[in-house]
Amino acid sequence: MAQTAHVRPRRPGEESIRFVVHPDFKDREAAQCWSEGWVEQADQNEFGQSHMPDEVTREVSRRMHYAAYRASKARSLEESDRWRRRYYTCRDRVVLGNRKLVFGAVRKKLMETQSADDVVGDCYIVMIRAVAAYNPWLGIRFSTYAYTCLMRALSRMAHRTISDKLARHLSLDFIGEAEPARFDEDAASAMQFGALEEFLADAHPLLSMREKTVLRRRFRFDEERKATLELVGQELGISKERVRQVQTTAIEKLRGVLVGADGDQD
Repeated sequence: MAQTAHVRPRRPGEESIRFVVHPDFKDREAAQCWSEGWVEQADQNEFGQSHMPDEVTREVSRRMHYAAYRASKARSLEESDRWRRRYYTCRDRVVLGNRKLVFGAVRKKLMETQSADDVVGDCYIVMIRAVAAYNPWLGIRFSTYAYTCLMRALSRMAHRTISDKLARHLSLDFIGEAEPARFDEDAASAMQFGALEEFLADAHPLLSMREKTVLRRRFRFDEERKATLELVGQELGISKERVRQVQTTAIEKLRGVLVGADGDQD
């Protein structure tokens, strides 16, 4: 059964490498099997028009893990460096060969509050980590595994970046109270709705669909009149008290984002 291990740093500042140890690595013929066909550097144009085929990704990943295994067993710095270079060559080849996964995920999840260049850069870091953690012996397609990692990372990025827009366009006073009656008539102005419109969109991950519906109906973020707790409860098929709980949870999420933004600036 495959196990995970690490190549421990042998120089100050050197990276510790996590890798999968496969039982076949210990065979006498392993060096011949896993060391043939090395490339000197990753070719960025190798799979420029398509993804790296899954079977190629698996093969290069296996060689990458074998290189890390040999680096962990190296008896000299020279030998360790040689196998580390092979490890990074294979890793970079998989990253570049599957880079279209990055652009596909970014196009699907990119939001107005995010810079495309910054997001792509962050996603490449996610991709590097995914390549290092991927186990090519489990029968899982790398594209499926990496795309899932990217989408989860983009969702986390979205939660962080919403604080910037809220901090710029929405005051704490606006979402500081749970009841519409405490707001001025101008509280739901076009400017303020514009700041929140993105976060009330169906695709935005911050609030649930029920929370978005409650906020829209309770604070007149649409063209209808403000609705009472009881009326919203009837529309959603839940109790008035449950509506109040959903409303409070949604507002606390927005307040938490603002508090987090303020804390990051201190």
